[in-house]
Amino acid sequence: QVQLVESGGGLVQAGGSLRLSCAASGRTFSSYTMGWFRQAPGKEREFVATINWSGGSTYYTDSVKGRFTISRDNAKNTVYLQMNSLKPEDAAVYYCAAVQAYGSLYYTQVYEYHYWGQGTQVTVSS
Repeated sequence: QVQLVESGGGLVQAGGSLRLSCAASGRTFSSYTMGWFRQAPGKEREFVATINWSGGSTYYTDSVKGRFTISRDNAKNTVYLQMNSLKPEDAAVYYCAAVQAYGSLYYTQVYEYHYWGQGTQVTVSS
C-alpha cells in the first residue's frame, strides 16, 4: 500500500509557473505508475499526465502538452508536475495517484488508479 501527499499548489498569475510534488510512503514506489489528475468546481476529475515506473515513458492530455512536465525521483519516492505558461483554465485541485504497474502502458482513467492523495489547490489569476 502507498500513501500520497501533494504539495506545491498556490496562487499564480496567468503565464506563471508552479511545481507540484507528490511524496509517497513505502519502499516499493518504483513499482508504481504515477499520474496527476485535476478537478475544477462542478466538473469531473480529469487526467493530466502519467509516468511509468521507470520514468522512461510519459503521456499528457492534449491541453497541457508542451506546458507541463511530469517527472519522478524514485530515490526520493516523489513525483513532480512542472507547470509552465499557466492559464486560468488550469485552475483546479490537483491530485496525485498511483497504480502498481510495470511496463509502459498509459493509465489515463480515474478508475485505473488505486491510491490517491488529498489534493492541492492551484489558482490562476487572469
